[in-house]
Amino acid sequence: MRKPIVTRYPGNPILTKDDVPYPVETVHNAGVARHDGRYIMLFRSHLDTGRSIIGIAESDDGFAFRVRPEPFLTPGTEPPSAEYEAFGVEDPRITFLEGAYYITYSAYSKHGVRIALARTTDFESVERISLITQADYRNTVLFPERIGGRYVRLDRPHSEISPWSIWISYSPDLVHWGDSQVVMKPVTYHWDEMKIGPGAPPIKTSRGWLNIYHGVFPTMDGCVYRLGVALHDLADPAKVLAVGDRWILAPENPWELVGYVHNVVFTCAAVPEDDGTLKLYWGGADTCLCAGTAVIEDLVDFCLAAPRPPM
Repeated sequence: MRKPIVTRYPGNPILTKDDVPYPVETVHNAGVARHDGRYIMLFRSHLDTGRSIIGIAESDDGFAFRVRPEPFLTPGTEPPSAEYEAFGVEDPRITFLEGAYYITYSAYSKHGVRIALARTTDFESVERISLITQADYRNTVLFPERIGGRYVRLDRPHSEISPWSIWISYSPDLVHWGDSQVVMKPVTYHWDEMKIGPGAPPIKTSRGWLNIYHGVFPTMDGCVYRLGVALHDLADPAKVLAVGDRWILAPENPWELVGYVHNVVFTCAAVPEDDGTLKLYWGGADTCLCAGTAVIEDLVDFCLAAPRPPM
């Protein structure tokens, strides 16, 4: 039996709906960042309408979180947010970039799902910047620095056209995006054969950008969501150096196997630490939040040791 590359936190789940001081049905799919020596978490919750809002919690150690009394982001009331966020806001990712925290999140409405971009410097107030995709897009993560003078993102069109593959795009200003190209696709009869999508914002290493992504496999009992790793070239992240052939994390504990959506581990956050490790956060069965740790170089080695082609 091989040693797990991700070590689950023994106190999982780290956050449930019972920890939230206002009525919610779930707690899952959270972006996490370090700010002023503390960990800030922006988490998605379903309401009993079935629609989603984004709450905020904070922690001294990255594991024991306290939820603030009010949500951080709810559907906007001013145009264009009022129209395009009417069905809920979901799955935030946080990237610290040029002195501010940028938040990408899914905005749902009768027009489909688009990606919205917001910014904060203190996690007390938040500024909506723009809707940065057309419909239908999900799972958008920003790189934490400009590359070749431009901002860069990975995303996943919510479509069977390509089908459900990871793309890269570039921008001069974080609002207008282009030069898009597909960089990774699902592999037939593989653990990620149905869908793939960016998970945590890319982490810079000496050997490439580490991309922790999710992959979906269809079974007779529904879909299984797992996590894998890919490595992108530092200077040209459209070039995928390797994709790990095996998953790094799969549903295993009862709260990952059974819940609002069964058999799901889904990440929006991995926080690199100064000692070369990272804290990984994932939603369990779309119901609760879990955490674990891994060594960054081990994840890179894992990716390079037994790679498969990206497409």
